[in-house]
Amino acid sequence: MPKQANLLTSTTATPSILSATGTVLPANANRYFFSIQNVGTNPIFIKFGSGASSTVFHAVIKGGSGNSDGLGGSYTSADVCYTGDISIAGTSPLYVLTEM
Repeated sequence: MPKQANLLTSTTATPSILSATGTVLPANANRYFFSIQNVGTNPIFIKFGSGASSTVFHAVIKGGSGNSDGLGGSYTSADVCYTGDISIAGTSPLYVLTEM
C-alpha cells in the first residue's frame, strides 16, 4: 500500500552545505522524500546502505564547474523512497541534503 501524502507544515532543519562522508541519513521508516544536490566540483557517490565508496555505489552526482555555481547534479527520491541508511563518498564533497 502506498504511503499517504502528508502536508508539510514546518521544517526541522535549516538547509546548509554539508561535507560529511559515511552514513549521512540513518534509516527512517517515515521518510517519503529525500534529495541531495551537489554544490561542489567533485562527483558524489551515493549508496543505499552503509559503506559508499568510489567503487561501491548506486548513483553518482556530477560536480559543477565551481563551488555553488548551480551546475552540479542532484538526486531525488520521492515516488518510491528508500527508507534505509544512505551513505555518501567522494573527495571533498559539498552538498545540500533534504529529507521529509
